[in-house]
Amino acid sequence: MSAPLVIAARDTLEQIDAWGEHLRGERRLSPKTLEAYSRDLEQFLSFLTGHIGNPPTIADFAAIRTADLRGFMATRRSSGAGARTLARGLAGIRSFIGYLEREGHANGAAFRAMRSPRQPKTLPRPLTAPLARRVVEMDEQLDEEPWVAARNAAVLALCYGSGLRISEALGIRRVDAPLDPSATLRVTGKGGKIRLVPVLPVVAEAVGEYLRLSPSQSKPDGPLFLGVRGGPLKARIIQLAMAKLRGALGLSDSATPHALRHSFATHLLANGGDLRAIQELLGHASLSTTQVYTAVDTERLLAVFEMAHPRGSNRPG
Repeated sequence: MSAPLVIAARDTLEQIDAWGEHLRGERRLSPKTLEAYSRDLEQFLSFLTGHIGNPPTIADFAAIRTADLRGFMATRRSSGAGARTLARGLAGIRSFIGYLEREGHANGAAFRAMRSPRQPKTLPRPLTAPLARRVVEMDEQLDEEPWVAARNAAVLALCYGSGLRISEALGIRRVDAPLDPSATLRVTGKGGKIRLVPVLPVVAEAVGEYLRLSPSQSKPDGPLFLGVRGGPLKARIIQLAMAKLRGALGLSDSATPHALRHSFATHLLANGGDLRAIQELLGHASLSTTQVYTAVDTERLLAVFEMAHPRGSNRPG
């Protein structure tokens, strides 16, 4: 870790060098992390130099208040830094202050009292309905063993057709195999919470085809989905199968098994599904978690509007 380009007092530079040796030797951080931490601290030193009117000393670091940190964050925001950049940028500064505190040179209370910026919720990226249907079809599965192709299709069908997490699909017992489209499936979700989800005919057919082709089946209380060696199917196997489909169908890296669950919710909402009902189907404890899909659908509607309206900015010609 090189000394910062911004001027600092001699005692501060000495502590920065010692901190760098600590990170390299005892913490064994990667060169990229060291570079990022150095850049974080350099930005803070630049702010402090202008804020206090002189190159910062260790005494200046010891006197830092929460208000000073807020001023630094406000300066970074005004330069265009977003919430993620700000949160990541605090990492190196907090590391240095933590080192100074352990060495008895500063008090990190102000930094502990400073909350990281609230991160914006990442909008899920659903597949289009035609692509989601292709992904869950047995004929699209890229495996030479028909029963494996049927198994993968059945798991993915549960993710898209019933909105299951991949762990929930793989947690289904053989005795609870969803073969009756008129029934509901009991699913054990996060925190052991039980919910009921519908079984579409296409999902029941996919599971039935897997059981018909499977060379071995577990005991009634054993897992429904098995690996090629007869043990419980691992989520990684389905993730790899989905990766193959991404390559074959030209899908983006965001097209994962979990994206099928997002697609389930988004497509229900787009076709008039009630938000509360979708919350129950997904097993979300809070409605606010489900409401992220309203933003997804709003983005889709705005995109359609921009393309279709005569004055839309994205309209061709």
